[in-house]
Formats: sequence, C-alpha cells, structure tokens
Amino acid sequence: MTDRHPRHLVAVTGIVTDGGGRVLLVKGERRGWEPPGGQVELGEDLFAALRREEAGVEVEVGGLSSVNSNLGRPERGVPEMVVLTFTCEWVRGEPHAGDECVDAGWFPLEEALELVRAPQQRVKLLDVTRPERHPRYRAYRTRPYEEILGEDLCRKS
Repeated sequence: MTDRHPRHLVAVTGIVTDGGGRVLLVKGERRGWEPPGGQVELGEDLFAALRREEAGVEVEVGGLSSVNSNLGRPERGVPEMVVLTFTCEWVRGEPHAGDECVDAGWFPLEEALELVRAPQQRVKLLDVTRPERHPRYRAYRTRPYEEILGEDLCRKS
C-alpha cells in the first residue's frame, strides 16, 4: 500500500466592485478576461494574496462568496486546486496591466458576464448576484468544464 499525501494548490479570486455597479476584470494572454486572483505563495495569508493580485487597485477584502475545488486532471498532469473567492471593495487606484495580465479595467456586471468566457470564472461572478448570498461550494474539472458538485455552504435546517 502506497502512502499518499494529498497535494493541493491554494488560490484566491477577488470579485472587486467599485460601488458604482462595476466589476474589476483582468485579461491574461491565454485565459482572456477573468476576475483577478492567483496562487497563494508559501508563508502568505489569503488576504495578502488577494491584495497582491488586484492589478494595481487597493481593495478592502469582504466576505467569502465561494469555495471551489478544481479536481484537476491527474492523467494530464493538472494538479488539484482549492480556490477561495472573496468579495472585495475598491478603495483607490486605477487598474492597469501588470506582470501577469495584458489589460485590466472596470466593467458593468452584465458586460463582465459576457466577457468572462471560462465557466469556472463566470460562476464566481454569478455567485455574488444570487439573492441569498450564502457562500457556495463547487467541485469541478476543466478542459472541458464539468461541475461535479455545487451547493450552498449555509443550508437552512
């Protein structure tokens, strides 16, 4: 019997709003438009990782909106990842391209939903529009996208 210890990458996503109904998106060379986020570095807390990933914009981190388990594709060498998505409020600064994005900007939510093509990113935007606003748990695989499980973390009893 082989002793297997799970290995997961941990990442964060910020759904940043500016108080005027606009959402911050960043554009990567390969992935297109998506909410800002990235992997949490060793020794870094989740909020510090969120603040580091916000395309030059200073944010105040709000509540947890979803926990997402990307179950990876081990047969293709794609590791598993746990992505925690938080709502964030803009404090100051103007979005701009950086080391990992070729463009960044503010978009009305409806336009943002059209621009964000990756289903695993699009649902994170949709989570913050749900009337009940309970954090959501989702397990999925990508390439192609397949949601395996999705439910509220705070269910009524």
